[in-house]
Amino acid sequence: MTTGSAQQSATMATSSAANTQRMGSIVLKSLSILLGLFFIFIGLMKLTPHISKDLHRDLRKNYVKYAKVFPFSTLFDFKLPSKWYRRSVGGLEVLCGLAMVIIPNHKIKNAANMTLLMLMFLAVYSHYMVSDPFERCGPALVFTFMLIGRLVIWYQASRREALNAAEKATNNGVKQD
Repeated sequence: MTTGSAQQSATMATSSAANTQRMGSIVLKSLSILLGLFFIFIGLMKLTPHISKDLHRDLRKNYVKYAKVFPFSTLFDFKLPSKWYRRSVGGLEVLCGLAMVIIPNHKIKNAANMTLLMLMFLAVYSHYMVSDPFERCGPALVFTFMLIGRLVIWYQASRREALNAAEKATNNGVKQD
């Protein structure tokens, strides 16, 4: 193998790693923005009837059932008002959705992602406890997996960046053959 060929293959490997890293970044940003916008929309529907009066009315009726099966109400022996439960979940969804869309800090995005993930687990639990049909539980499951997927993509991208930084530090920026 000639030195020109070795340098060419090393350049191609570096270029391939950069493209993979860039693609992971694009996917992560796109997924963050789309999930954020979705949760802003869903949260606003829980907070206000301006988007859809019928859907808001259905959500109000459903949250009466969900408040009865809230997991911490029996543990701490208190009754959760359905109005405040719906408003709290809607407000958290809007707040976390805004963080996913607007704030560039990955720690804040991941905290918002984890908060939304906990809300989705709570939604799946509530749907299961009130014996909702799968059609009502399906979207919560889909977005649970999408939030988990976003965290996995972030972890892989950050790990790749750390390995590249460690490799660069090991080589002291000097190209080795």
